[in-house]
Amino acid sequence: MSDDNAELSTDGAVKNVVLVHGAFADGSGWRGVYDNLTSRGHRVTIVQIPLTSLEDDVAATTRVLDQQDGPAVLVGHSWGGTVITQAGTHDKVAGLVYVAALVPDAGETTAQQYEGFAPTPEFVIDVGDDGFGFLNREQFKAVIATEDKAFDQAMLRHMAQRAGATITTVPGSHAVHATQAEAVSEVILSAAQNALVGAH
Repeated sequence: MSDDNAELSTDGAVKNVVLVHGAFADGSGWRGVYDNLTSRGHRVTIVQIPLTSLEDDVAATTRVLDQQDGPAVLVGHSWGGTVITQAGTHDKVAGLVYVAALVPDAGETTAQQYEGFAPTPEFVIDVGDDGFGFLNREQFKAVIATEDKAFDQAMLRHMAQRAGATITTVPGSHAVHATQAEAVSEVILSAAQNALVGAH
Protein backbone atom coordinates (compact mmCIF):
# COMPACT_ATOMS: atom_id res chain seq x y z
CA MET A 1 0.00 0.00 0.00
CA SER A 2 1.21 3.48 -0.83
CA ASP A 3 1.85 6.00 1.90
CA ASP A 4 -0.93 8.43 2.86
CA ASN A 5 0.60 11.28 0.85
CA ALA A 6 0.28 9.22 -2.33
CA GLU A 7 -3.36 8.38 -1.59
CA LEU A 8 -4.77 11.71 -0.48
CA SER A 9 -5.00 15.10 -2.12
CA THR A 10 -4.02 18.33 -0.37
CA ASP A 11 -7.54 18.72 1.06
CA GLY A 12 -7.50 15.24 2.64
CA ALA A 13 -9.79 13.62 0.06
CA VAL A 14 -9.11 10.47 -1.95
CA LYS A 15 -6.65 11.70 -4.58
CA ASN A 16 -7.32 9.40 -7.52
CA VAL A 17 -10.29 9.83 -9.84
CA VAL A 18 -10.97 7.51 -12.77
CA LEU A 19 -13.42 8.74 -15.44
CA VAL A 20 -15.29 6.43 -17.83
CA HIS A 21 -17.11 7.80 -20.89
CA GLY A 22 -20.35 6.54 -22.40
CA ALA A 23 -21.32 4.93 -25.68
CA PHE A 24 -20.89 6.77 -28.98
CA ALA A 25 -18.38 9.04 -27.27
CA ASP A 26 -14.78 9.09 -26.12
CA GLY A 27 -12.76 10.36 -23.21
CA SER A 28 -12.43 13.90 -24.57
CA GLY A 29 -15.84 14.83 -23.15
CA TRP A 30 -14.27 14.75 -19.68
CA ARG A 31 -11.75 17.54 -20.50
CA GLY A 32 -13.37 20.23 -18.37
CA VAL A 33 -13.79 17.89 -15.40
CA TYR A 34 -10.20 16.65 -15.83
CA ASP A 35 -8.83 20.21 -15.86
CA ASN A 36 -10.91 21.21 -12.85
CA LEU A 37 -9.93 18.22 -10.71
CA THR A 38 -6.23 18.19 -11.60
CA SER A 39 -5.98 21.89 -10.80
CA ARG A 40 -7.28 21.03 -7.33
CA GLY A 41 -4.65 18.40 -6.64
CA HIS A 42 -6.33 15.22 -7.85
CA ARG A 43 -4.72 12.57 -10.02
CA VAL A 44 -7.24 11.99 -12.81
CA THR A 45 -7.19 9.19 -15.36
CA ILE A 46 -9.62 8.98 -18.27
CA VAL A 47 -10.37 5.44 -19.44
CA GLN A 48 -10.71 5.05 -23.19
CA ILE A 49 -13.11 2.10 -23.31
CA PRO A 50 -13.28 0.19 -26.61
CA LEU A 51 -17.10 -0.07 -26.69
CA THR A 52 -16.86 -3.55 -28.20
CA SER A 53 -18.58 -5.33 -25.30
CA LEU A 54 -19.33 -4.82 -21.63
CA GLU A 55 -16.61 -7.34 -20.83
CA ASP A 56 -14.04 -5.41 -22.90
CA ASP A 57 -15.08 -2.08 -21.37
CA VAL A 58 -14.82 -3.46 -17.83
CA ALA A 59 -11.41 -4.98 -18.64
CA ALA A 60 -10.10 -1.61 -19.90
CA THR A 61 -11.38 0.08 -16.73
CA THR A 62 -9.89 -2.60 -14.51
CA ARG A 63 -6.48 -2.16 -16.15
CA VAL A 64 -6.59 1.55 -15.28
CA LEU A 65 -7.69 0.81 -11.72
CA ASP A 66 -4.78 -1.62 -11.35
CA GLN A 67 -2.41 1.29 -12.07
CA GLN A 68 -3.76 3.60 -9.35
CA ASP A 69 -1.41 4.30 -6.43
CA GLY A 70 -4.19 4.11 -3.86
CA PRO A 71 -7.97 4.40 -3.45
CA ALA A 72 -9.89 5.93 -6.35
CA VAL A 73 -13.31 7.40 -7.01
CA LEU A 74 -14.70 5.74 -10.14
CA VAL A 75 -17.00 7.92 -12.27
CA GLY A 76 -19.16 6.87 -15.21
CA HIS A 77 -21.25 8.81 -17.71
CA SER A 78 -24.22 7.22 -19.51
CA TRP A 79 -23.22 3.66 -20.57
CA GLY A 80 -20.15 4.19 -18.38
CA GLY A 81 -22.48 3.70 -15.39
CA THR A 82 -22.99 0.08 -16.38
CA VAL A 83 -19.22 -0.28 -16.79
CA ILE A 84 -18.37 1.20 -13.38
CA THR A 85 -21.00 -0.94 -11.68
CA GLN A 86 -19.14 -4.03 -12.90
CA ALA A 87 -15.63 -2.61 -12.37
CA GLY A 88 -16.61 -1.05 -9.04
CA THR A 89 -15.85 -4.25 -7.15
CA HIS A 90 -12.12 -3.59 -7.69
CA ASP A 91 -10.32 -3.28 -4.35
CA LYS A 92 -9.03 0.22 -5.15
CA VAL A 93 -12.51 1.68 -5.70
CA ALA A 94 -13.42 3.87 -2.72
CA GLY A 95 -16.59 5.35 -4.23
CA LEU A 96 -18.77 5.47 -7.34
CA VAL A 97 -20.26 8.52 -9.07
CA TYR A 98 -22.89 8.16 -11.80
CA VAL A 99 -23.27 11.14 -14.14
CA ALA A 100 -26.49 10.95 -16.21
CA ALA A 101 -25.72 7.23 -16.15
CA LEU A 102 -27.27 3.82 -16.11
CA VAL A 103 -27.18 2.22 -12.65
CA PRO A 104 -28.01 -1.47 -13.13
CA ASP A 105 -29.13 -3.69 -10.30
CA ALA A 106 -27.42 -7.04 -9.73
CA GLY A 107 -28.07 -9.29 -12.73
CA GLU A 108 -30.13 -6.65 -14.56
CA THR A 109 -29.59 -6.29 -18.32
CA THR A 110 -29.57 -2.95 -20.12
CA ALA A 111 -32.87 -3.84 -21.81
CA GLN A 112 -34.47 -4.57 -18.44
CA GLN A 113 -33.45 -1.11 -17.18
CA TYR A 114 -35.64 0.50 -19.84
CA GLU A 115 -38.75 -1.59 -19.11
CA GLY A 116 -41.69 0.55 -18.02
CA PHE A 117 -40.06 3.87 -18.95
CA ALA A 118 -40.58 6.22 -21.87
CA PRO A 119 -38.56 5.57 -25.04
CA THR A 120 -35.83 8.01 -25.99
CA PRO A 121 -36.08 8.67 -29.74
CA GLU A 122 -33.17 11.09 -29.86
CA PHE A 123 -30.69 8.19 -29.73
CA VAL A 124 -31.85 5.62 -32.27
CA ILE A 125 -29.37 2.77 -32.57
CA ASP A 126 -29.23 0.46 -35.58
CA VAL A 127 -27.32 -2.80 -35.43
CA GLY A 128 -25.38 -3.94 -38.49
CA ASP A 129 -24.95 -7.48 -39.79
CA ASP A 130 -21.66 -7.69 -37.87
CA GLY A 131 -23.42 -7.06 -34.55
CA PHE A 132 -22.00 -3.56 -34.02
CA GLY A 133 -24.39 -0.71 -33.26
CA PHE A 134 -24.34 2.75 -34.75
CA LEU A 135 -26.48 5.88 -34.57
CA ASN A 136 -29.06 6.20 -37.31
CA ARG A 137 -28.01 9.50 -38.94
CA GLU A 138 -31.50 10.29 -40.22
CA GLN A 139 -33.09 9.97 -36.80
CA PHE A 140 -30.25 11.27 -34.62
CA LYS A 141 -30.77 14.74 -33.16
CA ALA A 142 -28.20 16.69 -31.19
CA VAL A 143 -29.08 17.09 -27.52
CA ILE A 144 -28.84 20.82 -26.85
CA ALA A 145 -31.82 21.33 -24.57
CA THR A 146 -31.51 22.05 -20.88
CA GLU A 147 -32.64 18.55 -19.98
CA ASP A 148 -31.39 15.05 -20.60
CA LYS A 149 -33.26 13.49 -23.52
CA ALA A 150 -31.10 10.40 -23.84
CA PHE A 151 -32.81 8.70 -20.89
CA ASP A 152 -36.24 9.04 -19.31
CA GLN A 153 -35.70 11.22 -16.23
CA ALA A 154 -37.98 8.92 -14.23
CA MET A 155 -35.73 5.97 -15.13
CA LEU A 156 -32.58 7.79 -13.97
CA ARG A 157 -34.23 8.85 -10.72
CA HIS A 158 -35.60 5.33 -10.14
CA MET A 159 -32.18 3.73 -10.59
CA ALA A 160 -30.44 6.27 -8.35
CA GLN A 161 -33.03 5.94 -5.59
CA ARG A 162 -32.93 2.14 -5.83
CA ALA A 163 -29.15 2.30 -5.35
CA GLY A 164 -29.53 4.56 -2.32
CA ALA A 165 -27.49 7.28 -4.05
CA THR A 166 -27.24 10.90 -3.06
CA ILE A 167 -28.87 12.69 -6.01
CA THR A 168 -27.69 16.02 -7.38
CA THR A 169 -29.68 17.61 -10.20
CA VAL A 170 -28.06 19.98 -12.66
CA PRO A 171 -29.75 21.73 -15.59
CA GLY A 172 -28.23 20.59 -18.84
CA SER A 173 -28.24 18.07 -21.64
CA HIS A 174 -27.19 14.44 -21.47
CA ALA A 175 -23.61 15.64 -21.99
CA VAL A 176 -23.73 17.36 -18.59
CA HIS A 177 -20.17 16.24 -17.82
CA ALA A 178 -19.01 18.39 -20.75
CA THR A 179 -21.45 21.30 -20.48
CA GLN A 180 -21.52 21.60 -16.67
CA ALA A 181 -17.99 20.47 -15.83
CA GLU A 182 -17.78 22.65 -12.71
CA ALA A 183 -20.97 21.23 -11.18
CA VAL A 184 -19.99 17.65 -12.03
CA SER A 185 -16.52 18.25 -10.58
CA GLU A 186 -18.06 19.44 -7.30
CA VAL A 187 -20.06 16.21 -7.01
CA ILE A 188 -16.91 14.16 -7.66
CA LEU A 189 -14.95 16.19 -5.10
CA SER A 190 -17.67 15.59 -2.53
CA ALA A 191 -17.52 11.85 -3.26
CA ALA A 192 -13.72 11.90 -2.94
CA GLN A 193 -13.98 13.59 0.44
CA ASN A 194 -16.70 11.25 1.71
CA ALA A 195 -14.98 8.13 0.34
CA LEU A 196 -12.22 8.59 2.92
CA VAL A 197 -14.38 6.83 5.48
CA GLY A 198 -14.09 3.57 3.54
CA ALA A 199 -10.59 4.06 2.06
CA HIS A 200 -7.80 1.74 3.23
